[in-house]
Amino acid sequence: MFLQLASIAGVIVMALGLLAGAFFFGMRSKNPLVLGAVTWFCRVWMNKVQLRTAGTPGAYAGIIRTIGRVSGREYQTPVSPVPTDDGFAIALPYGTRTNWLRNVLASGRATLVTEGETWEVDRPELVPMSDVEPWFPPSDVRAHRRMRVDDALRLHGVRAVQA
Repeated sequence: MFLQLASIAGVIVMALGLLAGAFFFGMRSKNPLVLGAVTWFCRVWMNKVQLRTAGTPGAYAGIIRTIGRVSGREYQTPVSPVPTDDGFAIALPYGTRTNWLRNVLASGRATLVTEGETWEVDRPELVPMSDVEPWFPPSDVRAHRRMRVDDALRLHGVRAVQA
């Protein structure tokens, strides 16, 4: 009985290890299959959980509000913005094909909620991650390098919105 339980536990641990490896190397290589699965999981489950606290003081994530380029609907997506000297920067771990990013680039503007404040931002531009690394904490820079996050979104034209 003990050997059977140990075998089952070993198979589970091995399966989780393989899954973690597939996730790491799939994200690192920007494999479309892995990116699709991760973005689906985030959209269906993680975003709903993160949106409960995103944008509030001390929260890890902020919220970017965009208007759908096809639907015209407003969307809210949790992101991790960091302030720069003239706006904000957002790392793009899923690459440049996410819908929220395409919406921002198409409209040329967005609303960003971070640390309890709301900002209107415009003039979005894709930049190499190396251009905005100085504004990210060292732990984030290490994670971005490990996961090969090569691109970032730079947002300019910041204007605070009064509540």
